[in-house]
Amino acid sequence: MANRLAQATSPYLLQHADNPVDWWSWSEEAFAEARRRDVPVLLSVGYSSCHWCHVMAHESFEDQATADDMNAHFVSVKVDREERPDVDAVYMEAVQAATGQGGWPMTVFLTPDAEPFYFGTYFPPAPRHGMPSFRQVLQGVRQAWEERRGEVDEVAGKIARDLAGRELSYGDDRLPGEQELSQALLGLTREYDPQRGGFGGAPKFPPSMVTEFLLRHHARTGAEGALQMAVDTCERMARGGIYDQLGGGFARYSVDREWVVPHFEKMLYDNALLCRVYAHLWRATGSELARRVALETADFMVRELRTAEGGFASALDADSDDGTGRHVEGAYYVWTPGQLREVLGDEDAELAARYFGVTEEGTFEEGASVLQLPQREEVVDAGRIAGIRERLLAARSARPAPGRDDKVVAAWNGLAIAALAETGAYFDRPDLTEAAVAAGDLLVRLHLDDQARIARTSKDGRVGANAGVLEDYADVAEGFLALASVTGEGVWLEFAGLLLDHVLARFTDPGSGALYDTASDAERLIRRPQDPTDNATPSGWTAAAGALLGYAAHTGSAPHRTAAERALGVVKALGPRVPRFVGWGLAVAEAVLDGPREVAVVGPALDDPATAILHRTALLGSAPGAVVAVGTPGSDEFPLLADRPLVRGEPAAYVCRNFTCDAPTTDPDRLRTALGG
Repeated sequence: MANRLAQATSPYLLQHADNPVDWWSWSEEAFAEARRRDVPVLLSVGYSSCHWCHVMAHESFEDQATADDMNAHFVSVKVDREERPDVDAVYMEAVQAATGQGGWPMTVFLTPDAEPFYFGTYFPPAPRHGMPSFRQVLQGVRQAWEERRGEVDEVAGKIARDLAGRELSYGDDRLPGEQELSQALLGLTREYDPQRGGFGGAPKFPPSMVTEFLLRHHARTGAEGALQMAVDTCERMARGGIYDQLGGGFARYSVDREWVVPHFEKMLYDNALLCRVYAHLWRATGSELARRVALETADFMVRELRTAEGGFASALDADSDDGTGRHVEGAYYVWTPGQLREVLGDEDAELAARYFGVTEEGTFEEGASVLQLPQREEVVDAGRIAGIRERLLAARSARPAPGRDDKVVAAWNGLAIAALAETGAYFDRPDLTEAAVAAGDLLVRLHLDDQARIARTSKDGRVGANAGVLEDYADVAEGFLALASVTGEGVWLEFAGLLLDHVLARFTDPGSGALYDTASDAERLIRRPQDPTDNATPSGWTAAAGALLGYAAHTGSAPHRTAAERALGVVKALGPRVPRFVGWGLAVAEAVLDGPREVAVVGPALDDPATAILHRTALLGSAPGAVVAVGTPGSDEFPLLADRPLVRGEPAAYVCRNFTCDAPTTDPDRLRTALGG
């Protein structure tokens, strides 16, 4: 029956392999079957750590009567949005246009030509809060299909035409300048929450890419307000329940404005982006809190998300067994005062409750509390707190663990590689850099074919069938550029170049310089998706602009520089209007305005102590988007090392930008000053 999903590489699809629903994966065969039977396609899109996806699956897709209804009158197609972001983007755009809102699970009814005509998200098993039941929706769609077919075809055709006509108004092919970046900063200041940090109200999402912009803007202009927003937001998040106070790492978002109660799923991309943000915050301020959070988040990724093959898994579920057989959101993470006493004894439990903000009434459900670090007056014994944390973590690890989505997504691994490479270099943790290299090796070995085309996913060492989208090429290139700067191995620069050649050839509109999320030779959907806004991750568009810019700084390649600048025209258009949703684009624009700077460090050997000091100093420079090459004189590892001799026989650093170079220096302090460190 449902064994079509049994061979999937997606843990989300595998969760549905035993449903009584006769699921198909997204394929031409599924639509051919719908044409043969002359029935609509029921498209259901979700992902493995999505709470309401699990709820709807349990209530409806595991129910035999509902499944019989679906099997008799529809061809049902299951899609993991993380494997097929292109399919998700196209139909989510239709859902949002039709209903004004969207989310997952996404439920869309299509004609056999893949044109949507009826939309929704979660539907309950019985009518509730003004929502029809899922069975009622199935009945209504079936009746419309059988009795008002002309109307259905007309609606579907109109929606498809509307979507196809939504080509992005590209705005401008000129670069954003001082004025646009100042306007963006002003817009962020207006939306900033000065009491609690972050932007906007509830739910509140960690603004990692906006924070990168704020740090870069401060580095380039000295704007204290930008730095203050970054510092305060990072501190409030790190003290809140959105941060795992025992095991490190961040949850997806906070359901309240105060960062207290998270939606407990932990995503690789959030943790990769935030690990890098806190490392960069430490680089800018020396904050001990930032250092701790960067390292704890890096350690969380390596400890809990690393796969046997050396890549990084996508997510940990929000839900887990609460010990009674019930799957409950947050069960793994929350504590009652009684549970603290059980593990710690009365005296330590009382201290832990004060320290972590655990109360009798609780901050979550059923009297349980999410651990936080509230601001306290009392001075506590750090050693005693460390012991308490260790005992609580050990007790927690005995609880049933949340499920893990084991698929390796190329783009998110690229983000993790960049974060771990830099965090390892900053804090003298070679094990973290080695983890980044191992993930890079896996992507090269398994995800890249002999033409350097990238596959989006793999699982258990088996590569998935889905082609990489723009964010895969861009984020992996970003990760490889970070590895090149940190390791001094030029092969990572070469691999980044191969990926970015695909961006130029297959994802870029040659006329306007606009970017598409899918390649020119990718599967044709009802519209070619194209979204320049940064949401949970940098958009493929802005990530590509950043990687193209970094590669051009390393190599002097004019086509890559031109492509980056043309792509940033969209930031000129969107930055002043919606700065919260183009944070990475604004960060890349800061790098353009700063140069970016190109740093070449030469020494007799990479492990020479004086060379290592200059290299580390270069990496710790806060100049936006600066690139670093390190090697021996005459090395052909990096173009930036050409014609860079030692100075009086000593290791030296050369800093250039905008086609002009400073005099080389052998002095780390002078290099620090030259890089705004």
